[in-house]
This record gives sequence, structure tokens and C-alpha cells, in this order.
Amino acid sequence: MKTYLLTINKAVLFACLSMYFGTGWSLALFSFPIAPDLTPATYYNQFVPQVTAATHFFTYMTQLMMLCSAVMIIEKFRSPEKWYPILILLLIIITTAVTIVYIFPYNNRMAAGITDPAELKTVLKAWIHLNILRVCIWTVMWLLMVVYYSVLAFQSSKNPQS
Repeated sequence: MKTYLLTINKAVLFACLSMYFGTGWSLALFSFPIAPDLTPATYYNQFVPQVTAATHFFTYMTQLMMLCSAVMIIEKFRSPEKWYPILILLLIIITTAVTIVYIFPYNNRMAAGITDPAELKTVLKAWIHLNILRVCIWTVMWLLMVVYYSVLAFQSSKNPQS
């Protein structure tokens, strides 16, 4: 039963990391390219409702990811594999701090309504740059989990008895 629960824990963590990964790349590939065409009259519906919904969802998901990472750290603490969840947890904390300290003020500014085209351009440019940083970190987190599973698969193929 313990092995089953620990496996589910890792699967939940990987699913959450995949949500970050997919959401980030979706933004980068499909939302960021239209930013230069947005105006004070059109930006709101393109960004604010989606960002608001994502913020609510990811707040809880991030807490779950921290818990799953902590469980995995405890599980793997006596093995070199502990570094995967330690690094993932550290990156979760960093992206959460970037979000709260730097991105949320831009989210709030956009939600409040921007009427000046120059201000909109400045806000969107900064918001996009910060989100590109976050997408890069989310990608590293996802890749850490992919490498973790790849290393396990490689070890298992070398030692089929385990």
C-alpha cells in the first residue's frame, strides 16, 4: 500500500508539473504573439479572465505540488534521487515568489483597466518577460521529472530483478 501511495504521489506531482508546462507553453506560443495587436479596448478579454481563473486554480495546485515534493523528498532522502524533488521544490518556491512579488502587480493593473496605449504596451511587455522566465523554470521542473523517470527506467533495464 505504501508503494502504491508513493507512486500516486509522484504521478500527481508529474501531472501538476505538466499543467504548468502546458499552460506556460500555451501562453508563449498562442497568447504572447498577439500582444502587440492588443489595445486598451481589446486586451482585457484576452488576458484578465484567463489569468484570474489560472491564479485561483494554480494557487491550490502549487500547494499540492509543494506537499508532493516534500513527500518525495522524505521518501528519497537516503538516496541520490532526493535531488530531483529538492530541486523541483526549490523551483516551485522561486516561481511562486516571482509570481507574487513581480507578476501579481501587473495582473492587478490589467484587471483594474488600462486606458493608455503606452501603459498597456509597457505592462504587457514586462508581464510577458516575467512569464517567459516562469515558463523556462516550469520547463526545467518538468524536465527534472522526465529525467527522474528516465533514470529509473534505465536503472530498471540494467537490473531486471528489481
